[in-house]
Formats: sequence, structure tokens, C-alpha cells
Amino acid sequence: MTVHHLNQLLLLCSVVLLVAVAAVRISSRSGLPSLLVYLGIGVLMGQDGIGDIKFDNAELTQVIGYAALVVILAEGGLGTKRKEIKPALPAASTLALFGVAVSVGVTAAGAHYLTGLGWRQALIIGAVVSSTDAAAVFSVLRRIPLPARVTGTLEAESGFNDAPVVILVVAFSTAGPIEHWYVLLGEIVLELAIGAAVGLAVGWLGAWGLRHVALPASGLYPIAVVAIAVTAYAAGALAHGSGFLAVYLASMVLGNARLPHWPATRGFAEGLGWIAQIGMFVLLGLLVTPHDLGDDIWPGLVIGLVLTMVARPLSVVLSLLPFRVPWPEKTLMSWAGLRGAVPIILATIPMVNGVDGSRRIFNIVFVLVVVYTLVQGPTLPWVARKLHLGDQPEAADLGIESAPLERLRGHLLSVAIPKGSRMHGVEVGELRLPAGAAVTLVVRDGKSFVPMPATVLRRGDELLVVTTDPVRDAAERRLRAVAHGGKLAGWLGTDGAGG
Repeated sequence: MTVHHLNQLLLLCSVVLLVAVAAVRISSRSGLPSLLVYLGIGVLMGQDGIGDIKFDNAELTQVIGYAALVVILAEGGLGTKRKEIKPALPAASTLALFGVAVSVGVTAAGAHYLTGLGWRQALIIGAVVSSTDAAAVFSVLRRIPLPARVTGTLEAESGFNDAPVVILVVAFSTAGPIEHWYVLLGEIVLELAIGAAVGLAVGWLGAWGLRHVALPASGLYPIAVVAIAVTAYAAGALAHGSGFLAVYLASMVLGNARLPHWPATRGFAEGLGWIAQIGMFVLLGLLVTPHDLGDDIWPGLVIGLVLTMVARPLSVVLSLLPFRVPWPEKTLMSWAGLRGAVPIILATIPMVNGVDGSRRIFNIVFVLVVVYTLVQGPTLPWVARKLHLGDQPEAADLGIESAPLERLRGHLLSVAIPKGSRMHGVEVGELRLPAGAAVTLVVRDGKSFVPMPATVLRRGDELLVVTTDPVRDAAERRLRAVAHGGKLAGWLGTDGAGG
């Protein structure tokens, strides 16, 4: 590649990124998952679009898609709150295992009997589309104030169910007879167990290291966090476990560990997540050939209807039977089984393995994902409101950034009080911070001053809190407790744990 070609490539990539970033505005205003916008950019750049770029490398798409999915799962895990996901783990795990099995069976049966596909093709499609997409779920659900149990269950399910689905797709796409179901079940359980153990171990060790080693520059912390998350994926995969589950759990541990310079780390991870989504979706759009989709539109619509109206609701209802989940929440979870880039990426596995009819499988999955994401994404807030689940009031979370003061054996906490915080109206003395922590400065309306114990805090204030190393965690827990429970936090049972 010459320097001229490199310049052209850089120009093309920068233009695509700028257009994609501008398209985020359209996505956020319309309620559409960004998947559709970026896929559209890829299709327009492809051989049937204005770009006329011919691209048909399914293997490269699969590799890049896996790498992008690792980053997306890492970003999602970093933003997952432990206090929301912990009560939802049993239900989410059941959905990710038993629910996937029900969905695969029902969808495959519909694909076979209603569209005439062979059983191997039908099973591949059933497995491919039974995975909810982490990027779509994270981007849509976090804009809706749903009950913590619903959000936690759906986010955990989207992080967990990639592993069993990948195993099923690979098994169904392998030449020769399909393994007995109990063999596949054993492989799934073993890979999940290994991936969970590796992810939790890497996340805990990484968090411990970052909290006890002061890096020379604040910009190194975001890089270190992402590197630890990717390490979890690689270690999990090399141990013959689920790398996807490992990276999600490791990131979740890191995201709840109160790491230094956390807002900067969170912003860096979100930026990487957006880049991963844009690159992955554009590449998938390039891979599809629109003029070849004609014969596969009807099968895609039929299979999608079976998945959306029968398989997903049935899997949710059966999986949640032991958990006494109210029917409105079951209904919303049934409708919120969003598909996105993950099924399209998984549809490249049979293409790489040379399965008969693999191009048709890819086309059917592409049609299904686009059409039903277009239907489900924008209507999800409306469905939540109709079920009286989309108007849950919640106290805004407190933004706290920590900078370690290594030589002084202390920490400097920068605290931003958001609009919905119950810290508004609380006096500094009523914070009741532990001995060894003190509010040293308040910034209000662009002016800074040293507060007195009777100083009343206001929305929009920024506080500088200095703590000694032993009470750093206790001080942050107390600040978060007051932010959620007001001046009576503690007596009302609000301790800020896991916030």
C-alpha cells in the first residue's frame, strides 16, 4: 500500500466516523438502536450502493466482529451496577441457558415446517437468532427508567447468553452428525464455569492492582482497565472457557471497584464501544448484497415472527416460572429480546465452515434482525409505559472521581451533585463523613469557597473531598448513601452499598 492509498483510506475512515457520529443524533431522537444506522452506512458503501465497494470476506468479518464484541461487552460490564444485577443473576442465568434452549427449539421448528429449510439450516438459524444483542440492549434500556430487576435481568442475560449460543452454532455448523444434546449441554456448562471463574479472578486481581499501584499519569488508568478486560477474554478462551462471559464479568467487577479516575475511564470505554459498534456494523453492512435478499425476505419475516411472538415469550415465561416475576415484567422482557449485530456475526460461522446454504442463512438473519429491530427498538418505551414500567423515579447517581495521592497516603475525591440527587439541601455537617475525611472546597456557579459545617449543598455543586487511605471507601459509600437517601440515610436503611 502506497502513502497515497493510505491517505485515501484514512480520509474514507474519518468521513465514515464523522457521518456515523452525526447519525447517533438521529438514533437517539428516533429511539432506533444505532445498529440500523450503521448497517445502512455499510450497505450504502457496498456494491449495490453509492460506494460500490465489493467485500465478501466472511472470515475477516467474523474476526473483527468478535474483537468488537469483546469491547462492547467490556463497556457494558463496566456500566453494570452490581446492586441491580446481583438479585437478577438467577433469572438471567436461567434465561441464558434454559431460555436459549427453548428459543432454539421453537424457532428451528418454525423455520423447518413453515419455510421448508432443512433441519441443519433451521437449527443454525434458531441458534443464531436466540442470542440477545448486548449493544442493542445496553443502548436502548439505559435510556428508559425501568425497574432495576428488569434492567438487571435483561443486561445480564445479554452478557451471558452469547457463550451457549456460540457453542451451539459451531456444533450445528460442523460437518458430520450433531452431538447428543447432553454432550452439548455439558460443554456449555463447562465453558461457562471456566469463563466465569477466569473473569471473576482477572477482574478482582486487576481491581486490586489498580487500587494499590499509583500510575504516573491519569490517562493510563482507562487503558489499563480495557487491557485487563481484554486479558480476561483471552485467558478465558485459552482455558477453553467462554471468553465472552469472562470479559463481561471481569468488566463488571472493575466497574464496581471504585477505581481511580473512574469518570475518565468510563468515558474512554464508551468511546471505544462506539468505535467498535460503528466498525462492526459498517463491515456487516458491506458484507451483505442487497440484490440477493429478494428470495429471503419472506422466510426472514416468517422466522422472525415465530421468534418474536412465540419463541421469545415462551422462553421467558417458562424460564421465569420459579422466580415469581409479575406478568407486566415478563411481557416487557419478552418484547425486549433485542437482536442486533451478534446474530449477524454468528451467521458468518456457517459461511466460514462452508455449510450448504450458508449465504441464505446469512441473508435470512440479516432481514430478520433489521426488520424486527426496526419494530421492537422504537416501540419498547411505549410498551414499557403501557405496562406502567417506564416511569420509575430514581435518584440520580452521584458522579465521583478519585485521584490517588500516593505520597500523602490519601485520596482526593471530586464529587459532582446532579439534578436528581437527594444531597440537595443537605448541610455539609449532615454528611457525617468518617473521621479522616472532610469537604475542603465547594464550587458553585463558577466560584469556589471553603465550606462551613452549616453550608447547604445545592444541585450542580462540585465538591472536593480529601480522605485518608483507610477511610476512602467508607467516605464514598457515605456520600452515595446521602445522594440516594438524603440526610436520613443510614437510619432509613440506605447505606450506598454497590452504588
